[in-house]
Amino acid sequence: MNYFSSDFKLGILGGGQLGKMLLAETRKFDIQTYVLDPSNDAPCKIGCNTFVQGSLMDFETVYNFGKQVDVLTFEIELVNLEALEKLEAEGKKVYPSPKTLKLIQNKGIQKNFYVQNNIPTANFKRFDSLENLKSTIVNQQSEITFPFVWKCTEFGYDGNGVKIVRTTADLENLPNIECIAEEMVPFYNELAVIVVRSVSGEVATYPVVEMEFHPEANQVEYVICPARIDDKIAQKATEIALQVSKAFHHVGILAVEMFQTVEGEILVNEVAPRPHNSGHHTIEASYTSQFENHLRAILNLPLGNCESKVAGIMVNLVGEEGFSGNVIYENIEKIMAIEGVTPHIYGKKETRPFRKMGHVTIVNDNMTEARKIAEEVKNSIRVISVQSQFKN
Repeated sequence: MNYFSSDFKLGILGGGQLGKMLLAETRKFDIQTYVLDPSNDAPCKIGCNTFVQGSLMDFETVYNFGKQVDVLTFEIELVNLEALEKLEAEGKKVYPSPKTLKLIQNKGIQKNFYVQNNIPTANFKRFDSLENLKSTIVNQQSEITFPFVWKCTEFGYDGNGVKIVRTTADLENLPNIECIAEEMVPFYNELAVIVVRSVSGEVATYPVVEMEFHPEANQVEYVICPARIDDKIAQKATEIALQVSKAFHHVGILAVEMFQTVEGEILVNEVAPRPHNSGHHTIEASYTSQFENHLRAILNLPLGNCESKVAGIMVNLVGEEGFSGNVIYENIEKIMAIEGVTPHIYGKKETRPFRKMGHVTIVNDNMTEARKIAEEVKNSIRVISVQSQFKN
C-alpha cells in the first residue's frame, strides 16, 4: 500500500495534546486523519480531516470508528480493548496491538509482566480492593511496611491515582478499587527512555532523559536531555528499556519510565505505549521527533535519527493553584523573547490546578545554561484564569 496516496486514512483514538502534536507530523505527508474523542472541544479537532465525538470505552463507537480507517493508533491507553481485538481479527491494522495494550492498560497486570519477564521493578502487592489492602495491613497478613506507594491499577494519569501512604490514615478517602501497594524506592533519579519499534522490527532509542517532579502534584516539571548521569547508568537504562520493548512486542513509541536507585540499580516504574511527556523536547532538540517516529513505525517506514541536535529541556505548563476557568497564559511574551525558547499551547479552553495546558522547550548548546533558562521560564509564565484579571 502507498501510504502517501490521498485516500489513505489514519485513525487516532484520543484527541488530546499528544494527538494534536502527532497531527502536526501527518501534515508533512499526504495522510487523511480521523480522530475520536469524547470532548467536542478536544485539541485535535482543529487539526484533523474528520473529527468524531464519542466514548473511547464504548465498543460500538470504537469499532465503527476503526472500520473507517486503514491504520488505527491511539494517544491514550484507556480505550475499548474488545473493539480493537475484533478490528484486528478482521484484518484492521492496530498499532500498538490490543495484545500489547492488554498487558499495559492495567498496572497490576503490567507489574506482574515485569516479574514474569525478569525485568527489574520495585516490590509490590496487588489487591482487588482498598478494603482488602486495609484488612491485610490490620491483620499483618503481608510484608507491606510503611511508607509505601498506593496506585490504582486503572484510569490513573498525570499524578492522579497515586499516593504515598505513610500511615493507615493516609488510606482514608481513597477509592475502594483494585490497587497495588508498591515498596517506596530510595531513588537517586527518575529517568526515561523512549524506544521506537517499526512493524518490521527496526528498533531505535532516544537518549536517556532525567525527570524532575513537582513535590505536591506528582507531575513532571522538567524533562532534561541528556540526563545528567554517568555513561554506564545511561547504557544500563537503555539496555533495560530495550529488554522491556522486546518483551512487549510493541509497535510505535514505548516510553519506559525508570528509577535509578542510590546504589545505581535501574528499576522499571511503568510504561506508556504511545508518544509521551518525556519525549516532547524531541520536537525541537532531536533530528526526528517522537511523533514523526511514531508515524514512521506504525506505517512501517524507515525510522528517523533519534540523536539530539542540541541539549533540550522541557518545562510543563500546568494550571496554577487557585485558578479554574477560561485560561490565560500570563507573561508568554516574556519567555518568547528568550533565545531558544519555544512554547506549545495545547488548546484546552479551561484551566484548573495542575492540569497540563502546554509545555515549553528550551534548547541550548550548554546544558547548564539551558537549565538556568528553564528555571527563568518556569518562574515567568503563569497559567491562570480570566477571573485573575479582576483581583488587583
